Amino acid sequence: MVDVVVIGAGQAGLSAAYHLRRRGFAPYEGFVVLDADPAPGGAWAHRSPSLRMATVHGFHDLPDFELPAPDPAAPAREVVPGYFAAYEAKHALPVVRPVRVRAVRPLPDGRLLVDTDAGQWSARALINATGTWTRPFLPHYPGRFAGRQLHYADYRGPEEFAGQRVVVVGGGASAVQVLSEVAAVAGTVWVTRRPPVYHDGPFTEEFGRAVVAQVEERVRLGLPVRSVVSVTGLGPSVAYRRAQELGALERRPMFDRLTEHGVAWGEHEERVDAVVWATGFRPEITHLAPLGLRGPGGGIRMDGTRAAADPRIHLVGYGPSASTIGANRAGRAAVNGIVGLLGEPAMAVR
Repeated sequence: MVDVVVIGAGQAGLSAAYHLRRRGFAPYEGFVVLDADPAPGGAWAHRSPSLRMATVHGFHDLPDFELPAPDPAAPAREVVPGYFAAYEAKHALPVVRPVRVRAVRPLPDGRLLVDTDAGQWSARALINATGTWTRPFLPHYPGRFAGRQLHYADYRGPEEFAGQRVVVVGGGASAVQVLSEVAAVAGTVWVTRRPPVYHDGPFTEEFGRAVVAQVEERVRLGLPVRSVVSVTGLGPSVAYRRAQELGALERRPMFDRLTEHGVAWGEHEERVDAVVWATGFRPEITHLAPLGLRGPGGGIRMDGTRAAADPRIHLVGYGPSASTIGANRAGRAAVNGIVGLLGEPAMAVR
């Protein structure tokens, strides 16, 4: 029995845990962080070994602990999990792992029951920071392809595609990363459902606020979430410049169907060996279904980080906070909201 359960120990969950501790919630007694992975790192631990720190699409330090300047050639899946592990240790955060949450249910006494594969926790409030990595989105297209298909979540680098012809589907940073690597060893075809959005100017603070406002409006209305990256557009990143140099950014419209040996637009068929679906992710919130938070629009209507239908529930790393800097701010905002609801913990130091 605790005051607050945090689900997920990625950037958003660790930020929330830091602010809970800072506001006086006692580790393990006042709050606990439940993480499904066996080790620190969140989604970063599952990224492709080929993703280097030089090509990471933005990263922001966690509060009160700066990421030491990494080697640009170092794999992100090693650097960031190492940083998260050091962060958990530095702030003595009460992370329990591996714990997979099955469901969160309301209890008659007004508390929340968090049911997991490692037992049950009872809490007065919940911060959900489960992110999206475990829910890759694969769109359905007619036809059947005999070659290999994989989602970006399962991409492990360009070597396995050497000498092949590969279709890369998607108009975001993930697709550009794949193109920037695979096009060096294979023939590539880039297809997107809509024309890619490009952002030529600098990513200023004003631009960032405008982007977040667009995503925030959707969650405030209870509509399905759009990622922050989908609104920012493609900028002049290291991966983008590399893909451009390789001639891999000649975009084609989305194909009509899959065929046995490739993809087709009308009567024209392109024979390929593999299709990489860099088509994004959906929020992992299925365990919250018993709370009845989803509205008629298909999403969860939000007021800041708080679920509008239940002030005990905060979602961080969701919608406008689904970026490393947004996750930090959301962690602080969620804790402020919970303190406003529950009051200052008894052990809070003034």
